[in-house]
Amino acid sequence: MKIKTWLYYANNILKKNKIDFFKLESEILLSFVIKKSKFWIYEFYEKNLNNIQLKKLMHLLNRRIYGEPIAYILGYCEFWSLKIHVSPLTFIPRSDTEILVEHTLKKITFNTKNVLDLGTGTGAIALAIASEYNKLNIIGIDIIPELINIAKNNANKLSIYNVTFIQSNWFSNLNNKKFDIIVSNPPYIEYKDYFYLEKSIKFEPISSLIAEDNGLSNFNSIILQSIKYLNHFGWIILEHSFNQSKQVIKILKEKKFKNIKTCLDYNGNERITYGQKI
Repeated sequence: MKIKTWLYYANNILKKNKIDFFKLESEILLSFVIKKSKFWIYEFYEKNLNNIQLKKLMHLLNRRIYGEPIAYILGYCEFWSLKIHVSPLTFIPRSDTEILVEHTLKKITFNTKNVLDLGTGTGAIALAIASEYNKLNIIGIDIIPELINIAKNNANKLSIYNVTFIQSNWFSNLNNKKFDIIVSNPPYIEYKDYFYLEKSIKFEPISSLIAEDNGLSNFNSIILQSIKYLNHFGWIILEHSFNQSKQVIKILKEKKFKNIKTCLDYNGNERITYGQKI
């Protein structure tokens, strides 16, 4: 089968199965299997695929049709222009979370030394911040040991050495260390909403998605404990659902945080709320 024939077939079947970016994903899968660039593919699209390539392409295409996220199929995704390796054990970093990195970077001054990433997962947020400020001391924590290993491997592959990854249940293993910035994208989906999520999200670990107390339990815990671990004038920066900003603001106000503000993501949804310990 020629490259152009397979692309035509893949485009049609992905479109039929309601994959939004079907053309792009066809190209990504093909490029992944034959190890050629998109430019090469269209320069030589009359070339034939061999049987081994076709068999692998059909296998990957079927996985995608059944809803498996393309990041799991490839084993990586791009976040903040970094190649982040993922596995079915990890939550897949989203482009919307880059706004969390943006606002964290805006809070960094010449006095900023220590940054904490709570619930680091793949390490994407910590590594993105570290890639911009290599003099910072950044700690990423997660409760799951396998995720800490994945985050460490990502740091090694990216040659980023100013991040330390520690297994911890939120702040439990931090030994009263103080931070200038605490950043987190914790699980915040209500259990009842889980059943309405798109098919691909349900391939991701439920522990990385759902929180109790209408999705607010982690915000309550993180904000309360952060008071002890933040330096004076330190910032807490949180990602939340588009409809949770009022509740997160309320929790921050109850804990006496000041300079509270909610920011929009790239789609115009309320996504980030931050506050300052004064």
